Amino acid sequence: MISFYINGEAVDVQLEGEETIGDVLKSFEMTCEENAAAVIGITVDGTTITADTFDSEAGKALGPNTKFEFSVVTRDSIKQSFEALAQLFSELSEQMENVPVALQSGKNKEVSESIKKVADSIDNFCHIAALASLFPQDFSNTKIEGKDFSDFFQEFSPVLVDFEQALSNNDTVLIGDLSEYEICPRLKAISTALSQV
Repeated sequence: MISFYINGEAVDVQLEGEETIGDVLKSFEMTCEENAAAVIGITVDGTTITADTFDSEAGKALGPNTKFEFSVVTRDSIKQSFEALAQLFSELSEQMENVPVALQSGKNKEVSESIKKVADSIDNFCHIAALASLFPQDFSNTKIEGKDFSDFFQEFSPVLVDFEQALSNNDTVLIGDLSEYEICPRLKAISTALSQV
């Protein structure tokens, strides 16, 4: 029996005369478009389909036990992720604003944890922003302080590099200044932009 899995969950799919793997992929893609979803990964019978192997795999006939596994992202799940990140960046901006005081009162461990959270959150944001680009009609107008995400982060990157150096030199004055005056306002800007998505 031909089986279908979406994001690890088995789903019932009625085939309507599809004969090849390509036929199934095409109709699945259309279904995704109708439901504001995008396919970000395809595995057929345990083989990952890449851009390079797509044409050769698409021509293969369906077998009696062909197994399709799709990784799918929806427009709504991206919106929810952005909403959660807006909240997170808002909290992180407050933490970064308080770094100088935290350092003065010897709370270095808390500061380190906040900094790690900021780095992880920016990584997560970049990942979700990349997925959002699959839905240009919904997300392409999202700007941070009037800039595209990439331009915003291009300007933010040198600040993070300086910050990393300050950390490795244990320069608490610079760490405090960068946290409060450079990183905190940018995190607030990200939060504001995402809460308007």
